[in-house]
Amino acid sequence: MTPSPTLAAGALARIGDAATALRGAQVDPKAKARGLAQDFEAMFLNSMFQHMFTGINGDGPFGGTVGTGVWRSFLSEEYAKSFAKSGGVGLASDVYRSLIAQQEASIK
Repeated sequence: MTPSPTLAAGALARIGDAATALRGAQVDPKAKARGLAQDFEAMFLNSMFQHMFTGINGDGPFGGTVGTGVWRSFLSEEYAKSFAKSGGVGLASDVYRSLIAQQEASIK
């Protein structure tokens, strides 16, 4: 399964604009980089959660229906955002350091 289009598109768009945003005088570059890194980790975690839920149909009258799949995609997206905001698996800190290093290298 792929990450949800809204989360993936939003994170990738923000990461794609990172260099421009970090050069702007109106925003704190480190805060912007931290937000981008957290969005990227949420996108990664969402992909992992969706794979984790693959093949689980659920019980009861709503188990295995199309609605369950839609609900599950929203749930995994919110889990991913929550996990990333709470510290995640450590991916955001590595992405953050990389963004800052790239920004410092482009300034020199």
